[in-house]
Amino acid sequence: MPQPEPFTVAVPDEAIADLHRRIDSTRFAPDFANEDWRFGMNGEYLQSFLHSWRHEFDWRETEARINSFNNYQVDFDGVPLHFIHEKGKGPNPMPLILTHGWPWTFWDFEKVIRPLTD
Repeated sequence: MPQPEPFTVAVPDEAIADLHRRIDSTRFAPDFANEDWRFGMNGEYLQSFLHSWRHEFDWRETEARINSFNNYQVDFDGVPLHFIHEKGKGPNPMPLILTHGWPWTFWDFEKVIRPLTD
């Protein structure tokens, strides 16, 4: 049986710079009659989202928050599985497994992990 290995999220600076270049060079098509999103994502919203992602979102801060937990990764038949393992405190902590399905991620539990282990 494969053994879990400690895992640290470490996105290379070049990957972030590449994303920024791609966002900066995006050319937007005109958005005709799509104020109500009936033809897909509204162009104005998309431009606002990309602006925020490029100029306001701090990946390094998010990466540090992710890495503040005990992250592990294990490979099952070529499928990587990432998980966080935080031990409970006190004399008799109760094990608890939090799982998610699509389209959610482990990060949806960020705000409850520490309170649940306390």
